[in-house]
Amino acid sequence: MGLHPLEFSECYLDSPSFRERIKAHEAELDKTSRFIKELYKDGKNLINATKQLGMAQRKFAQSLGEFQFEYIGDAKTDDEKCIDESLQEFSSFLKNLEDQRELMMRNITETLLKPLEKFRKEQLGTAKEERKRYEKETEKYYSSLEKLLTLSARKKDQQLQEADVQVEGMRQHFQEESLEYVCKLQEIQERKKFECVEPMLAFFQTVFTFYHQGYELAKDFDHYKRALQINIQNTRSRFEATRSEVEELMRKIKECPQDHRQISPISIEGYLYVQEKRPPPFGSSWVKRYCTYVKEQKLLNMVTFDHRSGGKTSETESVTLKSCLWKNTDVSDRRFCLDIEITDRPGLVLTVQALSEDDRKSWMQAMGGKEPVHHFGRTYSKERGIDAQLNEVGSCFVKNCISAIETRGINDQGLYRVVGVSSKVQRLLSMMIDEKTCNEMDLSASDDWDIKTITSALKLYLRSLPEPLMTYELYKEFIVPAKCGSPDSRVQAIHYLVHKLPEKNRVLLGLLMKHLANVAAHSKQNLMTVANLGVVFGPTLMRPQEETVAAIMELKFQNIVVEILIEQHETIFGDPPGAPVSAAEPTLAAPTRQSKSRQSRHNRPLAVYNPQVVDIQAASSTVTVTDAGATDEASLGSTESMSSQSSGNNASTSGSPLEETQKHLSSNGGSTVDGMGGRTSKVSWMNSGPAPALSETAATSITAQSEKQGESVTNRKAKAVYPCEAEHDSELSFQVGAIFDDVIYSREPGWLEGVLEGKRGLIPENYVEML
Repeated sequence: MGLHPLEFSECYLDSPSFRERIKAHEAELDKTSRFIKELYKDGKNLINATKQLGMAQRKFAQSLGEFQFEYIGDAKTDDEKCIDESLQEFSSFLKNLEDQRELMMRNITETLLKPLEKFRKEQLGTAKEERKRYEKETEKYYSSLEKLLTLSARKKDQQLQEADVQVEGMRQHFQEESLEYVCKLQEIQERKKFECVEPMLAFFQTVFTFYHQGYELAKDFDHYKRALQINIQNTRSRFEATRSEVEELMRKIKECPQDHRQISPISIEGYLYVQEKRPPPFGSSWVKRYCTYVKEQKLLNMVTFDHRSGGKTSETESVTLKSCLWKNTDVSDRRFCLDIEITDRPGLVLTVQALSEDDRKSWMQAMGGKEPVHHFGRTYSKERGIDAQLNEVGSCFVKNCISAIETRGINDQGLYRVVGVSSKVQRLLSMMIDEKTCNEMDLSASDDWDIKTITSALKLYLRSLPEPLMTYELYKEFIVPAKCGSPDSRVQAIHYLVHKLPEKNRVLLGLLMKHLANVAAHSKQNLMTVANLGVVFGPTLMRPQEETVAAIMELKFQNIVVEILIEQHETIFGDPPGAPVSAAEPTLAAPTRQSKSRQSRHNRPLAVYNPQVVDIQAASSTVTVTDAGATDEASLGSTESMSSQSSGNNASTSGSPLEETQKHLSSNGGSTVDGMGGRTSKVSWMNSGPAPALSETAATSITAQSEKQGESVTNRKAKAVYPCEAEHDSELSFQVGAIFDDVIYSREPGWLEGVLEGKRGLIPENYVEML
């Protein structure tokens, strides 16, 4: 049962039960006061704890925002860019959440704690003061009443009357005080119902608002979250495909490391122990050095490096080789030694020790020693077993396969992912590319061959071609737009490059892309989205000539190129591109210089590929790969041939800027500029046999890096064809049409140095044309 009401009439009687009811009301107010005090204390603790949580989350958000992923290679895919930026997005989300939390904490103080504390001090505090007065008046009245009652009747009437008047006045004052106190008690009892609960309601409204805002933030974040999940899944899929290729390359190198040496101007490189003679009586010491030898220049570079000293390196020492002789063990007690005679130091013989007998022979061969040399170069396997050619028979086979797949198996789950039995796949392909038996079978009408065998045979045919469908020559050019640029510029660049392919390659590629677009249109049934098809056909249609880890890291960009070909096949394989100046040629991204700034330059516009700009960018390593779904097809036994023949037309107009550039470069080292803007020169191959043919891009890149150092274009001028905003103090900002004086090549690949309005700085090479 609740508190009894305090009747005003009871104030005149002041009965014991009335006093008990007053005490009950007072006890309730005391309990309310203690409750508010405890609540206030807990609220403060909650605010402090939330502040600590907020500080911890802000520190966590700061750590997220400051961290950036490093990546392998010279560019990132769109998926990788999104993943790289995800930590900043998470950081921003947490900061927004903490801003809302801080606002909530301030509202808690204003809407809950302050009103409760105000009620406790003003209302409950007033009640306590009233209680003290009431008790004081009670004590005063009853004391006076007792004195009056004990007053002798023998007193004078005037004294008795005065005493009666005084006590009556005190009684009236006491009763008035009692009435006010009772009224105050009941008022506070009623007031506390809303004075205490209303701040609670405001508090919970603040909490609800906070969580609602969190919900709204989560809703806004949901779209990004879903997109990020797709980016992560795509990156994971590419990682799985890349990992299998890396492991396969590692296995091959373990079995035959000498066959996987990267192509470079350096004839041989490795560790040698160099004998350093000292004045008597100190004798000599052997110092471990990392040496590189360039056969064309007969230049031996040596860098002292010891792993045990923390990997410290000294300055590079270079000597010019005159001759190299084997040092007999009768003369020296050390094995594997060579005597090197130095041209620029007559009479000085440098004694070096190789790491093994085979290593000594390799150095002897590279340096032109007299011993029979061990062949140290790449071998190109011809163990294919299937003589696939890009001819009429091959095109008919592809059309036959496509017809059968679209007729009988377009909805099969895992189409092109699920592989067939290797023996059946090889038998089908052998029959279908044989001129005698190729016309005997209609795969769309025959149930003798299942769909997975047909799809595997189609992929095996494409991988068994002497040269990939998208050619070695254009491989690097296809990769460039996939690495950077807007979606429109990528489509534009690939559109242009596709129409640079040979006619038969382009026609077959267009037929295949139209088919793959049809496959992707049925992805709800066959689960083969455009991204999945890109993973499968990227390495199948695009193969670099050299197997390296760097080239394997470009698998993701191969996938992107194929995805664009599938999604935009109607545009790309429809009308040919317009004139190069109208942005129909491939776009090249402004170079990124990690040494200057770690900020990527994605905001820069893309420069159109200009034939008059000398393209002397260093070569990136490349690799031959298979599609991710072909891991199980390794048993098919097809080893792709790495040799290809390519030729370029070097036509130019007499008197043109291009011809002038050719003449200038010819006078500076014998290198020339071909009709596509690539610089070519004579390439010295280490192996004595015939050198494998290279595409223009590959041949250019082999010598570009070594030749470019120190090369200048004295007193040459250049004109800006695209605007550029400087992102570093060393760079120049300019608009279209700006003329640069005294242009020379920078030490950084992809950059020039020039003077504009009296200031000298760096210029992106692909933003200008030489005059």
